[in-house]
Amino acid sequence: MPATITLSNLSWSTPEGRPLFSHLDLSFGLERTGLVGRNGVGKTTLLGLIAGEIPPQTGAVSVGGSLGILRQSVQVAPGATVADLFGLTGALALLRRAEAGEADADELATADWTLEARLASALTRAGLDAEGGTLLASLSGGQRTRAGLAALVFSEPDFLILDEPTNNLDREGREAVITLLAGWQAGAVIVSHDRELLETMDAIVELTTLDATRYGGNWSRYRERKALELAAIRHDLADAEKRVAEVISSAQMAVERQARRNSVGKKMAAKGDMPRIMLGGLKEKSETTSANNARLAEHRRAQALGAAAAAREQIEVLQPLSVTLAPTNLPASRVVLRLDGVTAGYRPEEPVIRDLSLQITGPERIGLTGPNGSGKTTLLALITGALRPWAGSVQVMVPFAMLDQQVSLLDPRLSIRDNFRRLNPGTNENTCRAALARFMFRADAALQLVSTLSGGQMLRAGLACVLGGPMPPSLLILDEPTNHLDLDSIAAVESGLRAYDGALLVVSHDEAFLAGIGVSRRVDLASGAR
Repeated sequence: MPATITLSNLSWSTPEGRPLFSHLDLSFGLERTGLVGRNGVGKTTLLGLIAGEIPPQTGAVSVGGSLGILRQSVQVAPGATVADLFGLTGALALLRRAEAGEADADELATADWTLEARLASALTRAGLDAEGGTLLASLSGGQRTRAGLAALVFSEPDFLILDEPTNNLDREGREAVITLLAGWQAGAVIVSHDRELLETMDAIVELTTLDATRYGGNWSRYRERKALELAAIRHDLADAEKRVAEVISSAQMAVERQARRNSVGKKMAAKGDMPRIMLGGLKEKSETTSANNARLAEHRRAQALGAAAAAREQIEVLQPLSVTLAPTNLPASRVVLRLDGVTAGYRPEEPVIRDLSLQITGPERIGLTGPNGSGKTTLLALITGALRPWAGSVQVMVPFAMLDQQVSLLDPRLSIRDNFRRLNPGTNENTCRAALARFMFRADAALQLVSTLSGGQMLRAGLACVLGGPMPPSLLILDEPTNHLDLDSIAAVESGLRAYDGALLVVSHDEAFLAGIGVSRRVDLASGAR
């Protein structure tokens, strides 16, 4: 019997009572499936239900086959090695004893002499220069993620269950993971906003507040289908709104016709041309007709309004987000940033940045790239003034804003609305609410405390507060802006940044994002000395 994962009539709500799924029916077969959806819609919760870490409140989860589960961060026990992560510590120790002539006949019969070669092959496929005895604590977070994925693939489960496997990885790590998963032949359910990874999927499942929908094919095929669905829903909405107008117009005409008939009856009664009993019957019939017409008109109006509301709800789910920004009017000749011969670091004997010179002029869009540890964060600290150079000079000539991965410019004690008013003094309530709505913080959502936001929501709030005001900065510095954003939010941010007429300096390993915002120049810190 083929391995499958089946969700039947599944419902689950948050502890606060907010429903995530209602009567969800979904199945996964032996193919690679990308699970997408807006932040907060329940993707990670769904993985927890599949993995058995969260019990369903109603409905059932049936798993036929073995699961290999990778968390967003690989936990490291003191002294743990790569072999421990693979579950091979005992088997490798047996090989050492066998090589030393210390293993008995029974142990030799169980020894796997291909084990070391297969372990080395798995680590190489993950792009890791490591061995079984390598301490996990000596690896970076991204390297541990790759080691964890290599260990899962090595164990050959029927399904991989992965939550954002390329998040926080540098370019080399992302490419290694994407290549590894592109060659995976069994089942996989992968939550991701990495469009390069999603291009290698066999199917996409989109989770929304309404339902889960499966689309065959990769990310590009999914986007094509979504565009067609959006066009169809827009057509349905236009028809529904036309029907509402027709129903209202028809009801008004019926009221006017009945009023004219009633007027004729009153005139006849005034002349005394009709017996009293007949007049009473006509009056009763008129009142009955008016009541029936009113009920029928209200029924048709309710139906038409319901159809329009349903179409608008679908538009809300399908409509790609768009962001418009006020201009900075940055002149093309204005020098925005200049670094001359900068050397800096944290230990005198170990400079991170060596003799770096860089100039940004006008509304340039620069991507700052390089592997983890190459000095990108250090360079941003120099530009923002958080770190002083040992040699050389750093000059920022225009107003700027920096959004780090913690979005530390927001006060966690305040609401999104209050942060906007604090960072954009003099703006009125209407301007504030309109700006926040463009970044998906509508109505009461704008009143959420920043301390209660998810990572993706916090970055959206930071972008709204910095870019949504009437005078956005001439230089915007972003540090890995897509790490915690869902795909719709990434699309919205790309749209906004394409409309931004200031200078951009962006640290990102997301090549699709860099292309989407029109980055035209790269500064690669991979080489050490510049």
